[in-house]
Amino acid sequence: MRAVTLDLDGLDAEAVEAACFEAGAYAVVLTDQRDDAILEPKPGEIRLWPATRLQAIFPDDFASVEKLDVLAERLGCERSSLSVEDVEERVWEREWLKDFKPMRFGDRLWICPSHAEVNEPEAIVVRLDPGLAFGTGTHPTTRLCLEYLDTRAARRAREADRIVDFGCGSGVLAIAALRLQPAARAFVHDIDPQALIATVDNARANDVDQRIESFVEAVDLSTRLRQQGGAELVLANILSGPLCELAPQLTALLAPGGEIVLAGLLDEQAEDVITAYAPAISLTRWRNLEGWSCLSGRLA
Repeated sequence: MRAVTLDLDGLDAEAVEAACFEAGAYAVVLTDQRDDAILEPKPGEIRLWPATRLQAIFPDDFASVEKLDVLAERLGCERSSLSVEDVEERVWEREWLKDFKPMRFGDRLWICPSHAEVNEPEAIVVRLDPGLAFGTGTHPTTRLCLEYLDTRAARRAREADRIVDFGCGSGVLAIAALRLQPAARAFVHDIDPQALIATVDNARANDVDQRIESFVEAVDLSTRLRQQGGAELVLANILSGPLCELAPQLTALLAPGGEIVLAGLLDEQAEDVITAYAPAISLTRWRNLEGWSCLSGRLA
């Protein structure tokens, strides 16, 4: 068989998929080029990653220059943008999972797709299949937050902490925190209701859904946290602009002595974020990775 791969780069995914099938493709798979989560679609809605890669599986004889020229014309791209390779015959609807391996974050935390196993006796495993509503964890900002949670759990594993995941997306941070701390509870917020649906579904798959509360309105989250006495940990892996704008709101979610972890900002943006949270919280650079910073601090 022949696998033809194309980075969509703005091309209409449905049109490209249809053109591949018209050209004789056995199967078409769409995957993420980067580490962007996309959330469960609303009825009738199709969502794709900002950077989407398409792979189409064709018969063995689909390798001639003429056939590739025709396919490129149908797809609306240059033939040079099509990558062709020989592949073995296999179950293609599951083939896309092979590229996603268990990933380790810190000493004990692992993110693992359902088809794989982690052979580490002390491993704390979060089961998530890559794809819709899941960032693979390879992006530096996600990795930094997950490593922070693993490090923190070494001293807080038995604590009944209240943990906030603000802008939860797929919920991977909240779920990881709950897996690392069996007595903790998580409070998640996202302005997209579909993100909350995805988070709860992923929490259920990891048997932590009974310890998670979701809020589409930030004011409802704030009210709930005030009733609970505040959070011992607030996580926000968003962008530097919103992190600065939300400084009073995120600070108000904390219990006295509570920790805050901020990510999603470039190294050169760190000082602006640090300034936005002063003097209530003295943020420091916990760690940086590939040009991205993770800040942490504690409410006095």
